[in-house]
Amino acid sequence: MGDLREPLRELTECGLPQALEVMGERWSFMILRASFNGLHHFEEFLTELGIARNILSNRLAKLVEHGILKRDPCAEDRRKIEYRLTEKGFDLLPAMIALRQWGQKYGSEVVENPVLVDERDRMPIGPTSILSHDGRILGPADLWLVERGNVGIRADGTRVEEAEALGRGSVVDLAKTRKAPQAA
Repeated sequence: MGDLREPLRELTECGLPQALEVMGERWSFMILRASFNGLHHFEEFLTELGIARNILSNRLAKLVEHGILKRDPCAEDRRKIEYRLTEKGFDLLPAMIALRQWGQKYGSEVVENPVLVDERDRMPIGPTSILSHDGRILGPADLWLVERGNVGIRADGTRVEEAEALGRGSVVDLAKTRKAPQAA
């Protein structure tokens, strides 16, 4: 990944230790998965996950404290609490899917049912990928570390124009993307 290395001893210089501080244990991920599946109430989490009450209470409080879930009074009964995903929580979906796909690929022979599909075509989603700023799929050999001041400067010294950002619903031509490195 280049001549530079991340400062591995400096835990504050990387987002990974910060993410692991919040999400780095099994039950947090299982609660998040349950939230993505529409569970909102303490008793639902308790029943569906088979988690101990004290652990569930602790993990929900931690996820709320870190802004991944929010606590709202239930509309039907203001004495009950609902736990809802925040934008920060929804931003964990790609990481959750990547971990799920990794587990399916390298874990035990689990046949996924139900299958996660894209809503429009109802076909299974593709593998989670690392995308460049312009939508190209990147592999380990394509990744490089540079000083912040050198972002956008190629190895030959030329400057790159920033591509239009990909957004929800953007379409990337995977066949073209996979052929591009071979053509270069």
